[in-house]
Amino acid sequence: MQAVEAACGVDGFTLMRRAGEAVARHARAMAPLGTRIVVLCGPGNNGGDGYVAAAALRAAGRAVGVHALGTPRGDAACAAALWNGPLDAAPEDAALVVDALFGSGLNRGMDGKAAALIARISAPVLAVDVPSGLDADTGAAAGSCVQATRTLSFHRRKPGHLLLPGRAFCGDVHLADIGIADAVTDLWANDPALWQLPVLAPDSHKYRRGACLVWSGPALATGASRLAAQAALRAGAGIVALAGARDALAEHAAQVTALLLRPAANPAETLADARFASVVVGPGAGPGARDAALSALSTGRATVLDADALTMVTPAELAAARRGPLVLTPHEGEFARLFRTHGGSKLQCARDAARETGAVVLLKGADTVIAAPDGRAAINHNAPPWLATAGAGDVLAGIIGAYLAQGMPAWDAACAAAWRHGEAAQRAGPGMTAEDLLRA
Repeated sequence: MQAVEAACGVDGFTLMRRAGEAVARHARAMAPLGTRIVVLCGPGNNGGDGYVAAAALRAAGRAVGVHALGTPRGDAACAAALWNGPLDAAPEDAALVVDALFGSGLNRGMDGKAAALIARISAPVLAVDVPSGLDADTGAAAGSCVQATRTLSFHRRKPGHLLLPGRAFCGDVHLADIGIADAVTDLWANDPALWQLPVLAPDSHKYRRGACLVWSGPALATGASRLAAQAALRAGAGIVALAGARDALAEHAAQVTALLLRPAANPAETLADARFASVVVGPGAGPGARDAALSALSTGRATVLDADALTMVTPAELAAARRGPLVLTPHEGEFARLFRTHGGSKLQCARDAARETGAVVLLKGADTVIAAPDGRAAINHNAPPWLATAGAGDVLAGIIGAYLAQGMPAWDAACAAAWRHGEAAQRAGPGMTAEDLLRA
């Protein structure tokens, strides 16, 4: 955003006035007539937005006060001249607090006077750009952080609006257009505008629709792989097969009818069937996961590695064995074991891992990050908390496998699967099980 603002051809004070006026409009909508609004202004550009908002609110006839934290500098000093009033308003007296203390440039924790001022807030809060104390790049909140009711950002959302815990501090996030031309980006909020689901041709048949092979777990541990296979079938693959030992397949046979069952003592022999366009290895796969994963990678088939398959290989082995599209779907514990040296924000970790392995990395969680080796990344934000249930990750792996089998590029397939996985959970509702998720 700093680079875009510098290159947009509009001076900083004009952008500040546009931003502050947008803040004032939102504040008027949030605070009932006759109530008092208090604007907390820091010394930098975020505070400048606050001074402009306060002056605009006063001009509109609203009861407004300003509490200044520090001496304004640069464009913020020009904005403070527009207010030219008292600077010691008490946040305790407000029906609405506008938080314009610190914006997206902050990269340190809140302490001292700032923390004490934040502790005095008891009214609903409209945060300018990001809640003060929140790192806009990482979503981290070191020390005190304002809990916003609504956050007004400019031009685009920042990663911290979507990554946790930042998303929880932001409340409802709104965007204001301040006249900046759009710019090229490699980071998105994941939604259907990013990808297109496969379209069936009129003459499709089950193999042309895409065939997916799921590696089964051993006997008495078949549930996870069966969930993945059923998800692949429901997500549009024309045919899905479970491959594994005969005693495991007997358990599957008692549960399903629409899935093919392939006895498989040797992964390489099973994978010789070229009709299968994608392979899913890992859900409940057990000790055989390593051989099955490396065999799948060596064929060049589009492959999803999940769960057990992620605990038995190294990043170097993945990079060396990969011959085709690969999606890795670790949760944060699996990621830490697989990529021991990676640090930084969740977004940065996923991007680094994707570059290292040449795979698309879907780092799971309530703020799932999908990263491609070329640096593209998307943050998923539609997953409800009840999606954290046993088997949900197996369903996700199967959905990705289905989309890969239908010819979607790996990053698109992972993004689409993450979003539709969250949407299905929303439809299934609280208390859902993985089986409910399949039906949704």
